[in-house]
Amino acid sequence: MGQFTAPAAARPKPRALTVMTFNIHHGQGTDGKLDLERIARVIQGADSQVVGLQEVDRHWSQRSDFVDQASWLARRLRMHVVYGANLDRDPARPGEPRRQYGTAILTQSPILDWDNTLLPRFDDGEQRGLLRARIRVRGVPLTVYNTHLQHNNAAERLAQVTAIEELIGNPEHSFVLLGDLNATPESAEIRALTDEMADSWVERGVGAGHTYNSENPTARIDYVLTSSSVVTRTAAVVTTDPGASDHLPVTAGVQLPGSHRNDL
Repeated sequence: MGQFTAPAAARPKPRALTVMTFNIHHGQGTDGKLDLERIARVIQGADSQVVGLQEVDRHWSQRSDFVDQASWLARRLRMHVVYGANLDRDPARPGEPRRQYGTAILTQSPILDWDNTLLPRFDDGEQRGLLRARIRVRGVPLTVYNTHLQHNNAAERLAQVTAIEELIGNPEHSFVLLGDLNATPESAEIRALTDEMADSWVERGVGAGHTYNSENPTARIDYVLTSSSVVTRTAAVVTTDPGASDHLPVTAGVQLPGSHRNDL
């Protein structure tokens, strides 16, 4: 009898998922109404498994009824959540929760670990941060980053981009960077990022990809960027009627390489 040879281990199949970036304007739509349910329906309708949210209130003020918006959306969508508090204030009254404003990451996969790193801030700038979460997508590692860059100072944004690039470094595993970057694709700060990362809209988007202002969008400032190991299959701007926020969300259907199936 011939010698039996065991078959080579099958290469893990790529993992597909849909990611979204969405500046929710603390749940207030262009009609002036506060409506987190509307935000939830937008996310649900896009069937997104990973979502980066910006302008998220957590017990912040009357404008959002002092609701912990990140936790509310996580419960409503049955997703896991982490929250990055870039502004952190004392409560309105002793014994109440701290008043926070920042970003959140929602995922269908359990979050293995996470952190929020404050980014460079100029004297009159608003504090910004880079929120990071590690997950596995059906066994394949993925690091998710979410950020919201300064809105009115290009030099400050460039300093924040430099810090983000240093924080991400040259990771072994795949990553996505989601965010309202408050800059258009030809700007120095976006070019600095896309020199190192793939822009999902450039890869698969059709048209200009404008996301702001949602009622009459004329600028592309919301992005899904990825490591070179991630393949973008689709990219779309999600329209909302009436506008759930002053930004339109962006989704990307991406594929993670099965060859990166390693323990984190």
